[in-house]
Amino acid sequence: MERNDAVMPWVAIVCAAIMWIILLFLFNKETAPKPVTIDPAAAAKISQEWPTVGKDVYSNGSCAGCHGAEGQGGLGPALAGNTKIVKDPAYVYNVIVKGKGTMPAQTQLNESQVFAVANYVLNSWGNKIEEPLTPAVIQASQSKIDPAVLKNRSRFVPEDLKLPEIFLATFVMVLLTYGLIGLYSVWAEGQELHPGIHKVRSTPLATLGIITTLGLTVLFSILFVRQMITDFAGWAAKEPVMPNVTMEGFYAAMILLMLAASIALYKKFFMDGEVLVEDASGEFPW
Repeated sequence: MERNDAVMPWVAIVCAAIMWIILLFLFNKETAPKPVTIDPAAAAKISQEWPTVGKDVYSNGSCAGCHGAEGQGGLGPALAGNTKIVKDPAYVYNVIVKGKGTMPAQTQLNESQVFAVANYVLNSWGNKIEEPLTPAVIQASQSKIDPAVLKNRSRFVPEDLKLPEIFLATFVMVLLTYGLIGLYSVWAEGQELHPGIHKVRSTPLATLGIITTLGLTVLFSILFVRQMITDFAGWAAKEPVMPNVTMEGFYAAMILLMLAASIALYKKFFMDGEVLVEDASGEFPW
């Protein structure tokens, strides 16, 4: 008796791949940085204004309340002697304009004030950049990946995920689940079903495979625990360090994948199967 689930899983996976491409297109379109309009007159004024205007905005606004009067930090991270912002001045502009974490976007500031306070931060308390931060610098930085895009892509659920992306992501997961279960069914049970007990005999390669997957499960479990301990220690430190969610998720996913591979190998090569009826019809195509 031929199986009726040998083709449809591949169709589902191909459709899922197409939907995934569409999803990435929509997501990248949403998170693409907007072009910055360069005003030559404003750029010329920045170098002259930032020492006074920038200091005034920083001291009299909410900046000093969170980051400290001398950039020493407080509710917000320390800015004094911060090599990270000096290496990427455009990052300061993006955080002021778009916000990050608990810091909201500073929408009350006009464009001149944003560049003034950004330059003040980048040239104070031990910080120093070679040339003032101007719209031209921001424009040039947009040929690279926007830090805000990196932040969103590193999360499992981005902040700006909208209904079309949610629908497509859900549809992709349903299709992939359908396809993978169907392919596993064909691989584990065979192309033809015959009533009766089906005896299986393990091979040395199958034995090596199941030992390897179980060993990798233990390895990734140890790495996951180490990562969690490191992240908890980072949170408890005097200057908290954000947890490495990407590695935590990677190790957790690999644990599940290795366990699934071990179970699949056991089902295929070590566990006897049984076909009870010849009828191929049923609620599910596998």
